[in-house]
Amino acid sequence: MNERISAADDPSTWGPAIDEAVNAVSRGALVVLPTDTVYGIGADAFTPPAVQALLDAKGRGRQMPPPVLIADVRTLDGLATDVPAGARALAEAFWPGGLTLIVTAQPSLAWDLGETRGTVALRVPDHPTALALLRRTGPMAVSSANRTGSPAAVTAQDAFDQLGESVTVYLDAGAAPGGVASTIVDATGDRLRLVRAGALSLEQLREVTAVDGPEAAGTADADPPGPTPEGPTA
Repeated sequence: MNERISAADDPSTWGPAIDEAVNAVSRGALVVLPTDTVYGIGADAFTPPAVQALLDAKGRGRQMPPPVLIADVRTLDGLATDVPAGARALAEAFWPGGLTLIVTAQPSLAWDLGETRGTVALRVPDHPTALALLRRTGPMAVSSANRTGSPAAVTAQDAFDQLGESVTVYLDAGAAPGGVASTIVDATGDRLRLVRAGALSLEQLREVTAVDGPEAAGTADADPPGPTPEGPTA
């Protein structure tokens, strides 16, 4: 049994909706939440069966681990180690917003996001409903709310049509902006490298710190050394 709850318009009315979503996440269930890009399907990042349920709901294998959404840039050091100064500068400049940072994960963390090769993709979404939820739940594994290979959901109804009963709570905050994926920067090597341009251009990144273009890895289509969010990811 699932529930679709409104979390639109007036933030003072979100309490019951956020409570239901928090309760679902704490039980290891899946929730759909709005972000500043598309709707996402989320689970407690520290509950491996919940993360596996997320991958199963999407029809996605462990070789495509989900990114992790956090509520505040200060959480970066709790989840990552050896964060370069340039990556930290980008986070300070563009979070909340359309920047995903691939960083080296803290080795002591009790999570299993899939085949991450010791990395994690982190983002702070620029959406009030998502941030309200994340402040209560802590880090969540979140991927776009669609079956793999299908269009990303820009409404809660779009998400329900694809994910159905696999999700316990759908937080409906109206239409998400959609269209523009987050920009992905790999911060695990000796130099920062653009993996995918999206909401932020390489020029915007370079106004903050030095970032190599994707061709620095030898090919514009090179894979990063860890999770790469699909499509216009949440």
